[in-house]
Amino acid sequence: MAYDLEEQEKVDELKAWWNKNGTTVMLAVAVFAAVVAGIQGWRVYQNSQQRQAALVYEAVQNGVQSKDIKRIRDAAGQLIEKYPGTPYASRSALLAAGVNYESGDAKSAKAQLQWVVDHAKEDGARDIARLRLAGILLDEKSHEEAMKTLEGSHEKAFDGLFSDLKGDVLTAQGKMADARVAYKAALEKMDGKSAYRQVVEMKLYGLGEHG
Repeated sequence: MAYDLEEQEKVDELKAWWNKNGTTVMLAVAVFAAVVAGIQGWRVYQNSQQRQAALVYEAVQNGVQSKDIKRIRDAAGQLIEKYPGTPYASRSALLAAGVNYESGDAKSAKAQLQWVVDHAKEDGARDIARLRLAGILLDEKSHEEAMKTLEGSHEKAFDGLFSDLKGDVLTAQGKMADARVAYKAALEKMDGKSAYRQVVEMKLYGLGEHG
């Protein structure tokens, strides 16, 4: 009988606790379930976005192969507008920028490259955009703006190219001593087997650096 009374007391205590805390517990469970469902739903949405963006990116690539400038521009614009969070948007913007620049539309090319710099999810794409943008600015004799574009951190793999382009900007500014330093830094950072080393060496030679 004592056992029954003890069990009854535990049951009564449990009921009292549930009456006091049951609503909070159920709410917590509901919130947790909603969060889990939300995460799963977001993953499904992201996967769907990636698949759709990949299809549009195919149109960009096909446009490049067929040299269809309008197709490239339209598809790249669609990716930037509808799927900006995907890697395909920045990659297509890089391709479109190249096409625009080659066709004489430097303004659009710079705008697309700047978009990649500001929004790319991939560091490599952002660094490529910075190099290309700085190159265009150098061609336009916007030397200070070009140098500003090259400042800041970037992936180690691009160290040599950034130093080389800084050397080009400094040369254009007439800062030959600084340009030599930049070119030497480029050689130090480049792969010893890189064919581009010869180009940098020629630039140094042109500045009177003969070994």
